[in-house]
Amino acid sequence: MTATLPRIAVIPGDPAGIGPELVARLLSDREAVDAACVLVVGDRHVLELGERQAGASLSLREVGADDPGEWWKGPGIAFLPADTITPDEVRLAEVTEAGGRSSLRTLDAAIDLTRSGATDGILFGPFNKASMHLAGLRAEDEHRYIARYLGFTGHHSEVNMLDELMTTRVTSHIALKDVVAHITEDEVVKAIRLAHDTLRAAGVAHPRIGVAAVNPHAGDDGNFGTEEIEILRPAIERARAGGLDADGPWPSDTVFLRGRDGRLDAVVTMYHDQGQIAMKLMGFDRGITIAAGLPIPVATPAHGTAFDITGEGRANPGAMRKAFDVLCRMAANHRRERQAAKDL
Repeated sequence: MTATLPRIAVIPGDPAGIGPELVARLLSDREAVDAACVLVVGDRHVLELGERQAGASLSLREVGADDPGEWWKGPGIAFLPADTITPDEVRLAEVTEAGGRSSLRTLDAAIDLTRSGATDGILFGPFNKASMHLAGLRAEDEHRYIARYLGFTGHHSEVNMLDELMTTRVTSHIALKDVVAHITEDEVVKAIRLAHDTLRAAGVAHPRIGVAAVNPHAGDDGNFGTEEIEILRPAIERARAGGLDADGPWPSDTVFLRGRDGRLDAVVTMYHDQGQIAMKLMGFDRGITIAAGLPIPVATPAHGTAFDITGEGRANPGAMRKAFDVLCRMAANHRRERQAAKDL
């Protein structure tokens, strides 16, 4: 049976946050564990901390740190030990260089495993970007870090998902005053294509994609801006000519109602908060983030390290489980594609 299951690398994220607790809660769920072959990568004391926080007890089968071999052939949950942070360096709910270093080192290990084919995808507990920057992160976020680590220069972006509704964006971590200058027909088409491909990888056969306007009332036929006429409509027409089911541009204050009601599978927004506010209001503790467009599947909860409740044993595992479920679908697809490429 394990020969057909996706192989998932799981890392706890920042040890100072709720990631270790979320890993313990996820791996205590028998139904989740049975859906994949799981390899946990991290410091044993960090995982034990998560067990105490969750009131759980995991049975982990240790594999070789230098060479995990065919780790998926053994019983239960496999554990690849790491040495990234000492127990006294774990300071709950604090931004620290040590926490960022641990996050980066376990992420590096998981990337190496997935790039080599030992695992099919990566699930990580929440990172703290401030800690990662203290530890030497020289990228805007972990998604761009992964791309640079892999030497990948193609189009990729953070994609968010709430239940079965996905959203991605044309611009991301830039100042609002710079947004319009970065919205081009090519970039809008790329965002629509990324949403389509990510949904297909997650198992949606015919993705329906709505495109949000950038101006109030979708520009009101040019009265409040012409980007909808000059950029967005031509981009949507190009996407449709390429076989994508794209529609819009829809006013951003109504497009998410269409998604909420099940009439869309994804919304492409023009800037960061245009989509994030809507998604988080609809379900902050259920949202997940996918590193879309990368050569390997990567997913995580969207809610962050939650320093305000770290160590209290009440972290909600809902988003972690959803991220795991979606990642399993994407990882299985990734594995099939990799095997098909080998067979050519």
